[in-house]
Amino acid sequence: MRNYPSNFTEEVYTGSKSSHIDEELCNTESLSINKGTVHNLNRSLSTRHINMIAIGGTIGSGLFLGTGKSLANGGPVSLLICYLLIGVVVYITLLSLGEMSTLMPISGSFCTYARRFGSESLGFTILANYWFNDAVSVASDLTALQLILSYWTDFHYWVISLIVWVVLLGLNVFHVRFYGETEYWLALLKIIAILIFFIISIVVNAGHNNLHEYIGFKYWSIGEAPVVDGFKGFAKVFVTASFAYGGTESLTLTAGEAVNPVRNTPKVIKTVFWRILFFYVLTVFFIGMNVPYNYPNLSTGKVITSPFTIVFQMVGAKAAGSFMNAVILTSVISAGNHALYAGSRLLYTLGTDGYLPKFLTKTNRYKAPYVSVIITWFVGGLCFGSSFISAGTLWSWLQSIVGVSNQLSWWTINITALRFRRGLKEQGKVNYLRFKNWTYPWGNYFCVVFITFIVLVQGWSSFAPWDVSSFFQNYIELGVFPLLYLIWWFYKRDSWVKSSEMDFETDRYFETEEELELNERLDDLKGWPKWRHRILEFFS
Repeated sequence: MRNYPSNFTEEVYTGSKSSHIDEELCNTESLSINKGTVHNLNRSLSTRHINMIAIGGTIGSGLFLGTGKSLANGGPVSLLICYLLIGVVVYITLLSLGEMSTLMPISGSFCTYARRFGSESLGFTILANYWFNDAVSVASDLTALQLILSYWTDFHYWVISLIVWVVLLGLNVFHVRFYGETEYWLALLKIIAILIFFIISIVVNAGHNNLHEYIGFKYWSIGEAPVVDGFKGFAKVFVTASFAYGGTESLTLTAGEAVNPVRNTPKVIKTVFWRILFFYVLTVFFIGMNVPYNYPNLSTGKVITSPFTIVFQMVGAKAAGSFMNAVILTSVISAGNHALYAGSRLLYTLGTDGYLPKFLTKTNRYKAPYVSVIITWFVGGLCFGSSFISAGTLWSWLQSIVGVSNQLSWWTINITALRFRRGLKEQGKVNYLRFKNWTYPWGNYFCVVFITFIVLVQGWSSFAPWDVSSFFQNYIELGVFPLLYLIWWFYKRDSWVKSSEMDFETDRYFETEEELELNERLDDLKGWPKWRHRILEFFS
């Protein structure tokens, strides 16, 4: 039996199905301990689920549709550079989250950490803002479905979006494995589609296209390319790139329902670098090579054509474009599924942390927070209802709101990570860390400064000439975020937590006996060929 601290049953929560806490303690739905909460969710997401969600779960309309708008606004070089820079920010942010979520793998993740290592007001702000972000993301994905379906027909495709909306509810109110299995297969489909896209892109660029000519970097020198509209065009790409990367940070939300999070979370985090490089940077590189920035319908108010579909069409077969469009359709459904899952867990955390009424923490027999799921689902549906204005216009608005919200979330995570480390150092508990961010502290400082810069400049184009709609698209979140902070501060008049008083015991995770045994078995296999060991570990 593992040795636990003497105050374990009072202050430490393993958060696992076979916890070492007394059975009566586990049976309570939600127990507050030292301002922390025992989360009563089902740890049934396996390594297989988490790995696949990490690789492809958050890829959706941002990458498949948003890259077209980014290309039209900024050109191929702006597209590539902005995706690289945002990728660096996301990678550093995920390393910081890996540190915290390995020590305390709880539902709510970075939002709960903001409260514990920042202040109650900061915790409420990031929780409420990110919950709304996810609800809006559900709406943006339902809206994107209409734009994708318009490729084939003028049928009342909002009906299809409503059907998908209902299906998403079904996937999230039952056992978490329903969500995990659905995301696993949809994410796998996305990965396969992107790999095929890479091959088709090389073939098209080499000359097998409807123009019957070698393309190379020809589209980097037409018109205003490679940088369209100078710095204004370059700055506009940041918000759409942030929308595309959005949801990556929510991977640690699965830690609250993950098997063996101490071992699995760091492994997931370590794959993020390659995922960013492979699925985002390489993708926009091929798009910039094969699709001209002035291609019709890349970014319009009514019809938006995905660059992926365009590249498949260039092979010369309408069926190829339809195949890719169908894959994009399933990818958008997958992204909506992930957004509803993440948003419901954040609303659940708003209840467990005492910000909102406790009825939000109610779970069903599958331990799914069904009340939070239904509310998040309903709010997403209300936002989607605005699509009667114009699906393309609404999607642009939602894309901008979510993109800026993602940036503010990353900014908050890096601030929280700096304070987290400061508290560990002051209390002499740095040895608690099971996984370390190798970029600390300079990586976090870079993210804080760089995000502040891009949040302020990405709406530059709305000033000259003055565009009211564009201004509010890019800056409305800068009003909402501090407003949320002030609302809670005026209500509680709370102060920031001192480093010496930070709580590193509540929710600190210790592996169960089963997890320790599994870890030992996996460690014993290190003499195996690496490929066999990795395959076994991936599916364990």
